[in-house]
Amino acid sequence: MGSTNGKSGETSCALAKDGNCPGSSACGQPEASSCGQSADKKSGLDLLPVNDYSEIGRVVAVASGKGGVGKSSVTALLAVALARRGRRVGVLDADLTGPSIPKIFGLSGRPGVIGQALAPVESASLGIRVMSINLMLEQEDEPVIWRGPIIGGVIKQFWNDVAWGKLDYLLIDLPPGTGDAPLTVMQSIPVDAVVMVSSPQALAGMIVRKAIKMTNIMNVPIAGLVENMSYATCPKCNEHYELFGPSRAEEISAETGLAVLGKLPLDSAVAALADRGQIEQYEADHLPNLAIRFEDRMNELPKRPSITA
Repeated sequence: MGSTNGKSGETSCALAKDGNCPGSSACGQPEASSCGQSADKKSGLDLLPVNDYSEIGRVVAVASGKGGVGKSSVTALLAVALARRGRRVGVLDADLTGPSIPKIFGLSGRPGVIGQALAPVESASLGIRVMSINLMLEQEDEPVIWRGPIIGGVIKQFWNDVAWGKLDYLLIDLPPGTGDAPLTVMQSIPVDAVVMVSSPQALAGMIVRKAIKMTNIMNVPIAGLVENMSYATCPKCNEHYELFGPSRAEEISAETGLAVLGKLPLDSAVAALADRGQIEQYEADHLPNLAIRFEDRMNELPKRPSITA
């Protein structure tokens, strides 16, 4: 796809110079994977329209540079907190090779059909609408062994071919890293903002900075940072213990300008409820505060133009 000249901002790619850049996730040029160019920026909007079965207020991707920081748990908890505030919430599970969302919400039914679209499966307590590849497999432990283009195509189908109905928020649970799936989401779906998830470990902080820089390159706003597993609370004395080291949320915030949306504890209740598919039963004082800070921040960000078919 060609490299970009850092001094002039010009690119050596003929497609980009001619205004025909398809975006690095869809380009077949040899250097496409390292280009990072966005079709949105180079050749006008190349975003998929909202289908006739969906009316979505805000689209928010939940991302992390590193795996193992609890990104899917944060996605689920944010969905629960927003639903308790009366918001209509959906979750698009874009982590196709490691889908956790159906298990966390205790979902196993197959998607239905509305007209020519798939109907997401709703959670039992709060009616959170979920679409995940694991809802379409014969066995929940059946592996998805697909290359990037197929994964990207399925993610687009979860946007194009699912009747999400009327939602205030559609949360997209991204896989960790800066590869094909996050690129597909940011270049193809009208994402209003990204929530970054990290943990106190220095390694996790270093990797999440990569995800922050990638999101900035894609020209997508970042709503803020959630530091997961920030501390553990002693059940007897309520003292906080920093099991993974001191919090680095303020340090990352100072370096990047991101708002800190919350510091979530390492709580065995989250793991136990997620294992039982009962995450909607989780209660904690910090959960409403997360939703309040998130919505306050979303109200500060401009909404991306609606694209209709």
